[in-house]
Amino acid sequence: MNFTLHTRALALAACFAPALLFAQTPTNPAPNVTTLDTIVATPARMAQPLDKVMGDVTVIQAESLQNAGMQSMTAILARQPGLQIYNSGGPQTLSGIYLRGASPQQSLVLVNGMRINDNLSGATNWAAIDPSTIERIEIIRGSASSLYGSNAMGGVINIITKPGGQDRPFSAFGNVGVGSDSTFKTGFGFSGAQNNWNYSLAASYASSDGFNATNPDSGPYTYNQDDDGYTQTSLTGSLGYEWNPGQRVDLTFLHGYNHGDFDSGKDYQNTYGITRQQAYTLGSTNQITANWESILSFGYSKSDYDSQASYGRSEIGTIQRQYSWQNNFTLNQNNVLSLVLEHLDERASGSSLLTRQHRDTNAVGLIYRGDFDRHHLQASVRHDNISSIGDKTTGSLGYDYDLSPSLKLGVAASTGFRAPTFADLYTPLSWGYQGNPNLKPEKSKNIEASLRYQANDTQLSLVVFQNKFRDLINPYVCDAMFNCTAENTDKATIRGLSLEASHQFGNTLFSAGADFLNPKDDTNGKTLVRRAKQVYRLSVSHKLDNAELGASYQFVGKRFDDKDNTAAKKLGGYGLLNLHASYQFNKNLQGQIYWNNVTDKKYNTAYGYNSQGSNVFLNLAWRM
Repeated sequence: MNFTLHTRALALAACFAPALLFAQTPTNPAPNVTTLDTIVATPARMAQPLDKVMGDVTVIQAESLQNAGMQSMTAILARQPGLQIYNSGGPQTLSGIYLRGASPQQSLVLVNGMRINDNLSGATNWAAIDPSTIERIEIIRGSASSLYGSNAMGGVINIITKPGGQDRPFSAFGNVGVGSDSTFKTGFGFSGAQNNWNYSLAASYASSDGFNATNPDSGPYTYNQDDDGYTQTSLTGSLGYEWNPGQRVDLTFLHGYNHGDFDSGKDYQNTYGITRQQAYTLGSTNQITANWESILSFGYSKSDYDSQASYGRSEIGTIQRQYSWQNNFTLNQNNVLSLVLEHLDERASGSSLLTRQHRDTNAVGLIYRGDFDRHHLQASVRHDNISSIGDKTTGSLGYDYDLSPSLKLGVAASTGFRAPTFADLYTPLSWGYQGNPNLKPEKSKNIEASLRYQANDTQLSLVVFQNKFRDLINPYVCDAMFNCTAENTDKATIRGLSLEASHQFGNTLFSAGADFLNPKDDTNGKTLVRRAKQVYRLSVSHKLDNAELGASYQFVGKRFDDKDNTAAKKLGGYGLLNLHASYQFNKNLQGQIYWNNVTDKKYNTAYGYNSQGSNVFLNLAWRM
C-alpha cells in the first residue's frame, strides 16, 4: 500500500514539474533534421522498419497518444481498423477489445513485450493505463501464437513506453486540461539519448466526477442514478546504457492506478473498484559476433483489482514472470533466423481460494525472415508446454510480392491457441458451479490476403481474412441436476474485409476506412456477442498557418449482448461525430480543444450500461 501511495505522489509531483522548466531557455530544434524511419519490433520479434513489415500492422505514434485529450486507451484503439470495444459505463470500468472479432481473452496485450492479460479472467486492466504516458502502440492483426504463445488468436497489442535508442537531445512535454463532468487532467514527460545513455519518464494525473454508468436495463441489483467518477495516476519510464557498440542493457516500467466508482444497486452509494497494473522489463542485448545477436530479458507484471460493492469486498490478483532468451542469426544480408527460448511463471490469488494457483509454461520457437528481390517470406513455429494442460504447437507462413515499388500483394496463414484461465480451470465448488481442470486449449486457424499501395501522398489497403475457432470454452454448461461447469463445446468462424484509404491534398489530410465482419457462432448460427458487422470511419484535418482544424466520424452497426441474439438484448447502431482544433501560440506552447460526441448520441456498448454524451475538453500543451 505504501508503494502505491508513494508512486501516486511521485506521479502527481512530476506533473507539476513544467512550472520549473518554463524558467529555462528553450532549445531550438536542429535545422535540416533527417526524418527517421519508424522502427517496430512486435511483428517479427526483431527491429525492422515499418515499411518492410509483413502482415496487417498498425502503429499509433506518441503524438497521437499525447494529443488524445481525455480519451481512454480503449477509445483510441476503437478508431483503429479491425478493432471494436465495449465498456461497462466509462473509462474507469471493465472494458474489452475485439481484435478482428476475437474476444478480449483471445487477443494478447503486452507492455514492452511483457504479457499483462489477467490470467484469472483473461481480461486487461485498460482503466489503469493512461495513453499520454505511452510512446507508441504496435498492433498485429491475425493469429500470432507462433510468435508469442497463448492468447494471441486474434492478434497482439504491444504498448511501448521506451523511445527509440538513437541519439537525440533532451526533450520534454507537459499538459494541463479541464473538461466536462469536472474532468481535470495533467501530465509531464521527458526523454533523451546521449553519451551512450537513453532515458525517459512520463507521469499523469486525472480525475473526473464522471457520469451515470448504468440505466434501468442493467437490473435492480446494479442500477443507481448517481454519477460514477474516477481518479487515475500513471507513471512510465525507461533507462538504457550502451557500454560498447552492440552491447546494451535496458530497463522499462509502467505503473498505473485507477480508483473508479461503479453502481451496485440504488441502496449502495459508495461502491468502487481499485485497479492497479504494473509491468517491468530488464533486458540485455549483446552482439556476440557479427552474425549473432543475443537478447536476454526478464519481465514481471502484476495486476490487482479490489472492489467494494453490495455483495461485499472482493480482491483478486495475478503475477506473471517471463524469462526469454532470443538469438538472432544473420545468415546473410537478406536472411535472418531467430531461436527463442521462453519460460512463463503464472500465479493467481483471490478472495475465493482457487484449487490451484500456479502454472508454468516452457516454450521454444523459430522465426525466419527472408527477402529475395521482389519476394518476401516470413515463417515461424513455436512449441508450448503448459503444466497441467499439455503441449501445443503453432505455426505461421506469410508471403509478400512487390507488384511495383508502390504496390504489394500478400498472403498468410497461421494457427493460434488460448490456454484456459485459472477461473475456467480451478474455481472451487460454489452455488452449483465448479471449474473444469480437464479443459483443452482453444485453437484457431487464420488465413488472409492483402493488397497495399503506398506513395508519397496516398495510402490504400485491402485485407480479407477468415479465422476459424474450435474447442471454444463455454463457461457455463449445466446438466439436468443444474450442476454447472466450463466445457469445450463452442466453435465460431469469423470472416472479414477491411478497407483503408488516405490522401494528402496540400494542407488537408483525408482518411476513410470500413470494416465488414461476419462473426458467426457455429453452434447456433447466430452473431457472436457484442460484434458489429459494419464499422465506418471518416476523418479530415486541415492546417492553416498556426492553427489546425479536424473532424472525425465513426459509425458502428447493431450488435447483440446475448448468445441467442434476442430482440431484448439488441444494441442499436450509432454514429459519433468528434471535432478538434489547435492553435500554436509559439514554438513551445499550443492550445487544444476537443468536442466529442457532438450530437449527444445515446448509445450502449454493453447492455444496461451508458456511454458518455456530448463532452468538451480544453487543453494547454507545451513541448521543448
